[in-house]
Amino acid sequence: MDSKQLLNRVTQQLKQASADSVTQAGQNSTPTGDQLSAINQIFELFRFNYHNQFLKAFPDLDTMNMAKRLWLRLLGDYTGEVIMRAAEKAVKENSWLPNVHEVLARCDVAEVLGLPSAHAAYVEACRAPSPKKEFNWSHAAVYFAGRSTDWFFIANEPEEKVFPVFKRNYELLLNRLQNGESLEIELPKALPEETTAPLSREEQKARMQDLMGGF
Repeated sequence: MDSKQLLNRVTQQLKQASADSVTQAGQNSTPTGDQLSAINQIFELFRFNYHNQFLKAFPDLDTMNMAKRLWLRLLGDYTGEVIMRAAEKAVKENSWLPNVHEVLARCDVAEVLGLPSAHAAYVEACRAPSPKKEFNWSHAAVYFAGRSTDWFFIANEPEEKVFPVFKRNYELLLNRLQNGESLEIELPKALPEETTAPLSREEQKARMQDLMGGF
């Protein structure tokens, strides 16, 4: 691929990213410090690993800054750590300069948080016995994703129908977790053990008189 073809390819990617960023919803309008830092580190990572391709793709500062702004928009749902890990994966798996969509496809919140993948979580939800609340879940997010998907739906419909719904619910919960929210399963409180103090002699006598009064 010559420099002209590469530049045309990157230009098309930037145009597509710009169009996508207009239609994508639910993303952070103002990037955080760690997101800004991650984007800058990614571009340095790309410069180091794809030196000639990088310089052809971003021949001047304006082009590079425009690309960074678009990357921030498209990756705005993820923390800096998630973005960095995704970029590192893309570098390991690509001999050509990765585009933003290739990095976006590798963003894995569950991996960064140490939670099971979406499919592993789905399998766990399928196998969990009732009562669901009392099962020893790997994480509360798996339980809440299953509850949101509906346990009856999970148990009675095929995976190809259920998993996309479960995956979406699970990813929404992962986003809440990466933003600092905590999830806890509230277990029903055990009933207190009934304790009765022995009656005094006077109380026993009064109770007996009450009973005798009925005859």
